[in-house]
Amino acid sequence: MEYLANFKLTVSDVKGKSVSKELKDSDANPLLGLQLGNETDAAIVGLNGKLVLTGGSDKSGVPMRNDIHGSARKYILLSKGVGLQDAEIGQRVRKLMRGNTISEEIYQINCRYDGEIPVEAPVEAAEENTDKKE
Repeated sequence: MEYLANFKLTVSDVKGKSVSKELKDSDANPLLGLQLGNETDAAIVGLNGKLVLTGGSDKSGVPMRNDIHGSARKYILLSKGVGLQDAEIGQRVRKLMRGNTISEEIYQINCRYDGEIPVEAPVEAAEENTDKKE
């Protein structure tokens, strides 16, 4: 039995706006095996242009790191960078990180869109405006 991938894709554009899309099964398969920094076609989320993969995390929240090859989870010694928030000067911490290759275990993928995401009318904002008029 083949395992079908399921990803939550967070797409950010050049202006700083971001949207989330859920990709399931055959829609998510083109992303399997790609590495952080690779480009892919933005048509998988319904946009024209390219998406650059910038990061992600697995189902238990372990972040992906660009300098670990493969898709395995490893304990590495960190002094700064992705996955280490508040280290003091000279402090090093051994933390669990995931490699830079997308596999079925990855849950969230962050990517950068090279254009501007088209503005859609938010449903929540429209409902709030009608409530205030009454």
